[in-house]
Amino acid sequence: MSAGGSALRLDDVHTDLGQHRILHGVSLDVPEGGVHVLLGRNGAGKTTTLRTIMGLWRARSGAIVFRHHDITAMATPDIARLGIAYVPENMGIFGGLTVEENMRLASNDGSFDKGRLDRIFALFPAMQKFWDKPAHALSGGQKQMLAISRAIIERRDLILIDEPTKGLAPSIIRAMIDAFREIAKETTILLVEQNFLFARSLGATVAVIDDGRIVHTGPMAELAADEALQTRLLSLSLEAHQ
Repeated sequence: MSAGGSALRLDDVHTDLGQHRILHGVSLDVPEGGVHVLLGRNGAGKTTTLRTIMGLWRARSGAIVFRHHDITAMATPDIARLGIAYVPENMGIFGGLTVEENMRLASNDGSFDKGRLDRIFALFPAMQKFWDKPAHALSGGQKQMLAISRAIIERRDLILIDEPTKGLAPSIIRAMIDAFREIAKETTILLVEQNFLFARSLGATVAVIDDGRIVHTGPMAELAADEALQTRLLSLSLEAHQ
């Protein structure tokens, strides 16, 4: 835990989808500030963990605490109002609306704080360039930039981001690393990611989930330096993904 304490804590969280039990007692402590990474093989429970935190899927048992708020049984809009944003793997943008209209939908009252908007344009210049263009006309990388821009158009205390680099070109991924470093100066980020270079470049801490259970937690630097541990936990080596 960081000196600032926990931004988010999951205690023995179980989540079912129909007859299928997906999370089998997930316990996770996300420190305040910086980027914290959740890794795991496909189907391990990463997305389910994020969706359960956000209230999109309901935990059968256990507790989810955001700062001092028990959000386990709260509705998704109420969770969002506490200062949590979620960027799903499918980005969640509206292709038929312009960049501006997408951003207005994400703001509290449909208006913009000029300082925050200028900061977003500095992080993602394409948002200003394509401000009046429909979102469906954007490239994959630009759509991801829009999804993240929507998440930070208001001040957030925690952002949950699912697979932001999936399908993106290396040049876009490098730009994302710089942007995430800036965003993390004011906002705690819990990141689900398969790109290990991206995760290692950003993560302060890492948790590894396997079969719906957390099987490892610790500093990202320790996992990045231990090839045997990487292989045991993930059947992959970070060195192979540089």
